[in-house]
Amino acid sequence: MNERLPYLREKTSKLTLSPGVYRMRDKNNEIIYIGKAKNLRNRVTSYFRENPDHTPKVAKMVSHVYDYDFIVTDSEYEALVLECSMIKQHMPKYNILLKDDKGYSFIKISDEEFPRITAEMQKTGNGKFLGPYTSTFVTKQTVEEVNKVFSLPTCRRRFPADFGKYRPCLNFHIKQCMGVCQGNISADEYRHIIENAEIYIRNGSEASVETLTEQMNAAAEDLDFELAAKLRDRISAIKRAADDQKIINEDMRDTDIIAMAQNGEFSCIAVLMYRRGRLFDRMEFDLGTPDSEESMLEDFILQYYSDGERIPREIITDEELPDHDMVERMLRERRGSAVDLSSKKRGKGLRLIMMAKANAEDSLAIKVGRTGKEIAALEALGKLLGLAGPPLYIEAYDISNLGSSSMVAGMVVFENGRPLKKAYKRFSIKETKIQNDYASMREVLERRFRRYKDDNETDEGFARIPDLILLDGGKGQVNAVEPILREMGIDVPIFGMVKDGNHRTRAIATSGSEIAISGTRSAFMLVTRIQDEVHRFSISYQRSKHGKGAVGSGLTKIKGIGEKKAQKLFMTFKTREEFRKASPEEIAKAAGISLSLAEQVAEYVHNEL
Repeated sequence: MNERLPYLREKTSKLTLSPGVYRMRDKNNEIIYIGKAKNLRNRVTSYFRENPDHTPKVAKMVSHVYDYDFIVTDSEYEALVLECSMIKQHMPKYNILLKDDKGYSFIKISDEEFPRITAEMQKTGNGKFLGPYTSTFVTKQTVEEVNKVFSLPTCRRRFPADFGKYRPCLNFHIKQCMGVCQGNISADEYRHIIENAEIYIRNGSEASVETLTEQMNAAAEDLDFELAAKLRDRISAIKRAADDQKIINEDMRDTDIIAMAQNGEFSCIAVLMYRRGRLFDRMEFDLGTPDSEESMLEDFILQYYSDGERIPREIITDEELPDHDMVERMLRERRGSAVDLSSKKRGKGLRLIMMAKANAEDSLAIKVGRTGKEIAALEALGKLLGLAGPPLYIEAYDISNLGSSSMVAGMVVFENGRPLKKAYKRFSIKETKIQNDYASMREVLERRFRRYKDDNETDEGFARIPDLILLDGGKGQVNAVEPILREMGIDVPIFGMVKDGNHRTRAIATSGSEIAISGTRSAFMLVTRIQDEVHRFSISYQRSKHGKGAVGSGLTKIKGIGEKKAQKLFMTFKTREEFRKASPEEIAKAAGISLSLAEQVAEYVHNEL
């Protein structure tokens, strides 16, 4: 809690309603955040109000604010320009700060009898180095392409030392390697191929095709039809490679595609750059603690395109920017010509956005130790349910029973999209004696969160609050559980998992309606997996418990004890220990039976339990 909040609220109440820039400072008078506003009083007040709904990043910033100052401007656009300038000048820790730590890459042609072509980060070892290139991505892509087009070996075999020692690898059989390992290609012929590959790298596919076409025609004139055929195939491979590199929409000649991925404490932005109709480069930026995607995208764009030479003719983002028109105006002024800033929600533009988003998710996946698909599923589920962020820690519950006997529940946990089996819990229904799934679910959730509120709780599975609770069932289950959790002060989103007639996940239930989920494939697959897992876990416990000692059904085998009398006994003696300790007189009274019959029941209970 920031002790300066009363002072800051009092100061803010007197702020102007004009547009401007505000600068948050810590107790050392260091600027920790710079922002713009079209109404300074309203914007700054939002940071210091009581019961705020800040994101974790903003909450942390506010906790360190000691004071602030501001600069009034004539317009919101002037505030935007001033904000960008000041962020670049002061580099506040809670603003998005981009670091251009990108190194250079080289393409190496090794100095060997049979040279290899590889992508390198440094000039090491003997050989010829092409470059430097600013894009590591393009360098690797070029090396992969040239090795594929010219069928060059990429294995670890040494030539000519390993000639004939091994069978050809898979690449040879699928015609992606010429099979140098067989010793059928001379060093001179191989070097000639490497020379053509270098022309391809230096001058591009058109120049390489021209050179190879001349060589093919010369070979044909010399009646060397075998060589001419090889050159013809190589030309075809180059043309296919060029075709494969074309973007989906050929009109996007000068376009950047920008998309974001978030997961817990991390967020990442990917930029795919298309130039002259081909993928030119790819860059990823770690933006640190997640915040509003729209505001983070806007801040990123204003910093990333601070240099007018970097700004392309078209920029496509995966979210609409809050101040779209002003940002577009600033980009146009910096570039000195037209810039089209847009968010594509359908068609070919959407497919490009999904490509960029996949790159951001894969980059983030490496950082958090998860797959891109898992990150995408959590992000999609969070958006679908209207959560503040991806639900990294999910608890799911299911009730399983055989009539009024063997009533149990299972709790499974998914952390970062994967089962966390050490946190799974099993519950025997104790307080609910007659089959009632709603009452059973209430009992289980109340018991679970009583454990959470217990200061002496040591079980890690109970001591942690989830980001999301999923119940196997519809809105009835949600309505049954939600009130009791709110009474306990547990503020966790609760949803039901609804199945169709074939027991397949159909929708997500709220307390009053349903949310269709099948249209969001990644979220649908995750919820289906969770629902299947919690059902498997609860039913296995129920079967295990029923199989180990179906005492209820065993009691009814005693002559004179029916289902109702057995039910009365279980309602009176709620645990096995209580049942074992019960005297024949207590059993007779509870079930309304004779003492001799009660003695038979007591004997059965002692033997079976």
